[in-house]
Amino acid sequence: MALSKDEREQFLAEPHVAALSVHAGAERGPLTVPIWYQYRPGDELWFTTGEGSRKHRLIEAAGHISLMVDRVEPTVRYVAVDGPVERIEPGTDDQLIEMARRYLPADAVEPYVEMARREHGPTVAVYLRPQHWLSADMGSF
Repeated sequence: MALSKDEREQFLAEPHVAALSVHAGAERGPLTVPIWYQYRPGDELWFTTGEGSRKHRLIEAAGHISLMVDRVEPTVRYVAVDGPVERIEPGTDDQLIEMARRYLPADAVEPYVEMARREHGPTVAVYLRPQHWLSADMGSF
C-alpha cells in the first residue's frame, strides 16, 4: 500500500542509510552507493561527499539524482525520491557534526568527527528537493 504524504516524509526523515544513484555515463549502469543524508519533512534533502570525488563529478554532470531508503522490520517499507540537484555548496564542519549526531551513538560522534576532519578532506553539500516519490508499506511477512 502506498504511503500518505506525511507517512513518506516522516519515513524519509528517519536516519536510514540511503542508496544514492546518479547517471554514470553511456554503457554503464548508474553509480549506486550508500550515503548518510539529512531531511526534514517539507524541506530539502542534503548530504555531503568528497569535493572532486567521482560521485561529486557525476552529480554535477547529471544534475539529477535518486535516493532510496528501506527497512524490513516491523514491516517492509520503502521510500524513493528523485529530482534535480538544487545546488552544491562547500561542506561545513557544522554539517559534519550534524550528520554524525544523526547516525552515530553520542559517544562515537567526537571520534568520528576527528577522524573525518583528518582523513576525508574537503567536502561539498548536495541539496535536492524531492520532486518524484515512490513509497509503499507491504506489511510484515
